[in-house]
Amino acid sequence: MVSITILLVILPVLFIVAILIYVSSPGPVIFVQKRVGKNGKIFNFYKFRSMVLNAEKILYQNKKLLAEYKKNSYKIFDDPRVTKIGRFIRKTSLDEFPQFVNVLKGEMSVVGPRAYKPDELEEQLRKYPEAEHYVQDLLKVKPGITGPWQVSGRSEINFDQRVRMDAYYANRRSILYDLVMIIKTPMAVLKGRGAV
Repeated sequence: MVSITILLVILPVLFIVAILIYVSSPGPVIFVQKRVGKNGKIFNFYKFRSMVLNAEKILYQNKKLLAEYKKNSYKIFDDPRVTKIGRFIRKTSLDEFPQFVNVLKGEMSVVGPRAYKPDELEEQLRKYPEAEHYVQDLLKVKPGITGPWQVSGRSEINFDQRVRMDAYYANRRSILYDLVMIIKTPMAVLKGRGAV
């Protein structure tokens, strides 16, 4: 019910963002990617497209870009694949709004751990094998649109720190903890810390 209300309230903003993406960059407005959800179940994760068409193909064809991507915990600072509108919607986190559809479908919650890409999780666990038990804990709950990682610096936090934060949340989640995350989210968005 909360997700439907939020979707109705933000619908005009979503519409404007969709139009801006559509007129400024060829390709679909929504980007769909496989992510790992509760109990390791794979689901389709929705975001507004903030990159050029075939961005993942471009990434895997460019060895230098791919090396930076993996070195920086699956982020590229000043990514050349990001469009002008994409930079704005990433900085303001507007690219995340389509995830309310994931919430309506029961795949995500408003607050929870970050939804990881399957290959990211696999590769990062090879790099940080000691993080395995944290990953098992965070996979006990649905991933969220916002959560500890999103309000604590996002891309400034490496994988090991991120899964520890997410596992801590998963093991101690409560309505009060969720409210704290929701209250912190607008300030984190305004500061833009760690947004790439």
